[in-house]
Amino acid sequence: MNKVLSKSKLILASPRGFCAGVERAVEILQKAIDLLGAPVYVKHEVVHNKYIIEDFQKKGVMFIEDINAIPDEAVLIYSAHGVSNKIKEIAKNKNLKIFDATCPLVTKVHLQVHKYAKQNIDVVLIGHIGHPEIEGTMGRYESEKGKLHLVQFEDDVENLDIVNPKMAYVTQTTLSVDDTKIIIDRLKKKFPNIVGPVKDDICYATQNRQDAVKSILQLCDFLIVIGSKNSSNSRRLKELALKNDVESVLIDDKSDLDLELLATKEMIGITAGASAPEILFDEVLKFLLTHGAIESKSNHVQIVENISFSIPKELKEL
Repeated sequence: MNKVLSKSKLILASPRGFCAGVERAVEILQKAIDLLGAPVYVKHEVVHNKYIIEDFQKKGVMFIEDINAIPDEAVLIYSAHGVSNKIKEIAKNKNLKIFDATCPLVTKVHLQVHKYAKQNIDVVLIGHIGHPEIEGTMGRYESEKGKLHLVQFEDDVENLDIVNPKMAYVTQTTLSVDDTKIIIDRLKKKFPNIVGPVKDDICYATQNRQDAVKSILQLCDFLIVIGSKNSSNSRRLKELALKNDVESVLIDDKSDLDLELLATKEMIGITAGASAPEILFDEVLKFLLTHGAIESKSNHVQIVENISFSIPKELKEL
């Protein structure tokens, strides 16, 4: 085989790939199939990864957006991104057997929003319009007097007109750490009385993967991010590279790689978003090594993760 990458070295970001929330969601869905058989319905994609979704579809999983189309008494899984109160109410009325795969860190934000709503506190939600996590979080805010305000960009802060003296902010869990800090700083400057979570809502895995990429970017002239296009945390990793003037691509798998482009690079960083399985990373690494690249032994920062989330007791019987 032509060793077209003989001049290229590889540096691997760590941590990378599956986070505890994604592992939990995938395990819940697999256990439900094993225990109850197909079909199993999932509200939205269980996690944002093409490989995972296609694999489950082969096993008889139906990913849907409108739960009204689900037969009564069927099995329904809530995706890792969470759902609104309205969705939960419809599901209850259809007498569906439900397993909640919402990431516990997203649930934490839902509980914050619910608490603020009950106290008639206006909430500024920082996140991306249309993302299922944002839709689910917005659907948890039910207040008699308070309001929820969605902010996506820094400049959106200046357009906020909030008269309620009681204010708080929460964020989507998969945002850019740096960009979100800028928005929060703008909020605090405009609304000095605004309060926020004791600990950032951005999940540990999103932050760790961004920190891991930062630690290798100064060594790289190219970054490969393994993850699907609809994965928010994966897109943030590519954006992080581009903001640091490092060329980057977001790929689903090895078939998306351009060897001619990579042959011009000396140090190629590789990472994977929190919803990308290790098998895809291993395949990309093997593909690059087979074509002549050499793994670098650079002593860059490597963060150790040891967090795990339990699955519903009913599914632990398997």
